[in-house]
Amino acid sequence: MLRGRPRLRFAPAPTGLPHLGTARTALYNWLYARHCGGEMLLRIEDTNTELATADHVSEIFEMLDWLGLDFDGEPIYQSRRNDLYDAAVERWLDEGRAYHDEGAVRFSVPDEGVTAFDDVVRGRVEFPNAAIEDFVVRRSDGRATFFVANAVDDLDLGITHVVRGEDLLNTTPKVVLLRAALGSADVPAFAHLPLIVNSQRRKLSKRRDDVSLTSYRDRGVLPSAMANYLALLGWGPPDGIEVRPLAEIVELFDLADVNAAAAMFDMDKLTAMNGEYLRALDDAGFAAAIEPWVSAESWGVDVDQESLSAVAPLIRERTRVLSDAPDRIAFLFCEPEIDPDDWRKTTAPPAAQILDAAVAAFAEVPWTADALHALLREIGETFSLKLGKAQAPVRVAVTGRAVGPPLFESLALLGRDATLARLRAARDRLGD
Repeated sequence: MLRGRPRLRFAPAPTGLPHLGTARTALYNWLYARHCGGEMLLRIEDTNTELATADHVSEIFEMLDWLGLDFDGEPIYQSRRNDLYDAAVERWLDEGRAYHDEGAVRFSVPDEGVTAFDDVVRGRVEFPNAAIEDFVVRRSDGRATFFVANAVDDLDLGITHVVRGEDLLNTTPKVVLLRAALGSADVPAFAHLPLIVNSQRRKLSKRRDDVSLTSYRDRGVLPSAMANYLALLGWGPPDGIEVRPLAEIVELFDLADVNAAAAMFDMDKLTAMNGEYLRALDDAGFAAAIEPWVSAESWGVDVDQESLSAVAPLIRERTRVLSDAPDRIAFLFCEPEIDPDDWRKTTAPPAAQILDAAVAAFAEVPWTADALHALLREIGETFSLKLGKAQAPVRVAVTGRAVGPPLFESLALLGRDATLARLRAARDRLGD
């Protein structure tokens, strides 16, 4: 095993949108490198020219930037290192370690013995050589394979730790064999991370599950919450406190503490954690966070930061993802669409009389949340109704829905004129 200052690499293939597993791998490499005072290199494995695209490369950089994960030095592109891979294959051919096979080149695996390595997560791992086929190291089109590029680059770049997903475990003995054939008696410390599974304990699949990191970003999951949650998919803090800043996770994180058991991705837990991060924001911070989800085009008005900051206390406590926020506050900035089911449920008698009383009383009451609350309670008592029942038709008339932010604070923000106009419109809708 290699010693010295830890040097890790995050080595994504730019062949699709970054997914949860990719992000977790990037995070664990970064956490360990920063925990140990080491380095994390970014190596773009773009040798698959059919699938690797410039857009996908850009998405990798965007993912790292969004999560707040930096890397050391300049990014390394495998597509620019083909000469190194070709030289390795030619060396194996010259030494009789590889042979031509119908236009391709295969590496000759020994028939006897085992190829073994120590894995930080899984302990000692051994593969009988007899079970490893003579594998392709150069395709018939002249391109070196994944195994070659990994072996050559990890050796050339002095990588001390290889942290990657469990799904790549069966490729590791091939890389170890190639390293030995390049003259290296040492191997990096391997750490194959546990699978991420869904609630049915099945491996996450892009065909079946929502695995795209972009999808969660677009729903309004904060990057700090996502990084915190991803860190828990295979690792847990020794003190049991799960929600904490990334800087604290760096201090606590160790690959030796990663669990080999599959890690379940729980959307409810992620959004609950995101809610905690949102509640920790001040009014201005929350307003800035929800602003990208506020559509001036759909509302027909421009909404400034000051207005959003005023609204923030009304919805922050119950907001779990930012994309939920606009629908909850739209009534404060534009005319609401009244939900027909909520209207039907809340406008039975004596709803008309409550609206009449509210219109009359709200015209004179001091326009504060406390005064409005007390007044509507009194109106409800005249009809032998508790406040919840009495305020229902008022809420639907003003907000369009039976459930929403605190009513009286909302009315105070909306203002007397707009509130009275909506109450009168609702009363007219009820008719005689």
